[in-house]
Amino acid sequence: MPELKKVATRESYGHALVELGRKHDDLIVLDADLAEATKTSLFRKEFPQRHIDCGIAEANMMGIAAGLSLTGRIPFASTFAMFAAGRAYEQVRNTIGYPHLNVKIAATHAGISVGEDGASHQCLEDLALMRLIPGMTVMCPADDVEARAMVEAAYAHEGPVYMRFGRLAVPAVNDPASYRFEWGKGKTLREGGDITVFATGLMVAPALAAAEKLAAEQHVEASVVNIHTIKPLDEELVLAKAKDAKLVVTAEEHSILGGLGGAVAELLSEKAPKRILRIGVRDVFGESGPAVELLKKYRLDDVGVYEQIREGLKM
Repeated sequence: MPELKKVATRESYGHALVELGRKHDDLIVLDADLAEATKTSLFRKEFPQRHIDCGIAEANMMGIAAGLSLTGRIPFASTFAMFAAGRAYEQVRNTIGYPHLNVKIAATHAGISVGEDGASHQCLEDLALMRLIPGMTVMCPADDVEARAMVEAAYAHEGPVYMRFGRLAVPAVNDPASYRFEWGKGKTLREGGDITVFATGLMVAPALAAAEKLAAEQHVEASVVNIHTIKPLDEELVLAKAKDAKLVVTAEEHSILGGLGGAVAELLSEKAPKRILRIGVRDVFGESGPAVELLKKYRLDDVGVYEQIREGLKM
């Protein structure tokens, strides 16, 4: 695969909206006074009549999105994850989830990689909260290629969707020439017979790097599986890849409680009990600081993932 530049998935989201907007007149984009940050400003520039700035009123924005969906439009409601999953949770649950409306929620600036905005904006609970809403699809892309494809797939899907996008630029892990998005299906990016790492979003690239380091320094071969859809989880793939693994690892830029780690642990505890190492933020709040330094401190970079897996193998 040719070397591709790093791209923040929020940028991918903005560009994907423009591409979809050119094809579909029923696509409406809503934002909560954050269009420059969420990159919906790209859509606003080309389609000003189909972009609605709802102001700093995220709960109201979700209600407007719900109403638009009932008129046959396909609304994409965009804001930071902390506000989409936190501040507007009741409206997402009762106004979008309960009637199972065709609303797409695009949550940017998730996780500690939000950086200097600090703990108040570093949402580490959103995947868990959204998983709890019946019928809600929950997705988190690994790179630019996957994010663009995910937005298009979300448009075509009938029903509520929550998509998590990041602020920090991330490397490409998928080949744009051959990548094909499959709804609810994980993708094995590296084969290995000793352990299996299930990773999502920003953590896919560090998981791949850690797997190479494990092979070189520990003679441990790790399968790395990109789980872009946390709900519905690809149960068949998870069970198959966990079956013969000495250790199952999950990696996410999210609390270890309730997100990808929780989903995998719940499945395996019921159908195929296995020792699991959950890599993520360990029941603490984030803090202000440069994104790359925070990922290092919280052991979510490639070195931190490698070290945690090495320690887990010794237990």
